[in-house]
Amino acid sequence: MDADFAIELGADDSVLDFPWADPSGKLAYADVKRHPELIAKIEEAQKFLELAGFLKTINCSRSAVESAKCDVWSTTELSPEEDVYNAAHKVASYIDVVFSEDGRRTSYETHKEFAEKWIALLRRAPGIAASAEICVRRCYFVAPSHAAEGFYFTLYVSGYGNDEPMARKNWSIGLNLAGNAILQLSASHCGAE
Repeated sequence: MDADFAIELGADDSVLDFPWADPSGKLAYADVKRHPELIAKIEEAQKFLELAGFLKTINCSRSAVESAKCDVWSTTELSPEEDVYNAAHKVASYIDVVFSEDGRRTSYETHKEFAEKWIALLRRAPGIAASAEICVRRCYFVAPSHAAEGFYFTLYVSGYGNDEPMARKNWSIGLNLAGNAILQLSASHCGAE
């Protein structure tokens, strides 16, 4: 599996307000870590059961992280860099992920180390027509008692194929690998403290 990570902390890079809500109030953060039944209310998870499974995996009690936001799409418009997959279709997703523990949320070094190890695990996966990119970005955590500046991860997973079902299958495999890597890293992070 192709995998890479980036640090995106520039003034023009994406940021996350956590918890978040869109200006219209139609969409908002769902705390599925503490209320897993809310996964059923996430539109993307209803349409893509693979995403619902990933959200269950990364929000379980054994995981050091939780999901904040997600989306899934499919396209036949591939970039020149994606020509290596010799594919006509792509199914892709992003999932924004934060550490569950407040103390880890503000540590740049913890995020960088976790992303490096996460990518290293994904690179060990067998060669499939899928890719993953993890971006470390700035996050503004707002709680009733305080606000803090910290960091979060955006995980991009893409699957490729000659048709949409094959692309979706490879995307699903990539998501499973990313979720299992999170659980493996969570076990080592919890054991280290």
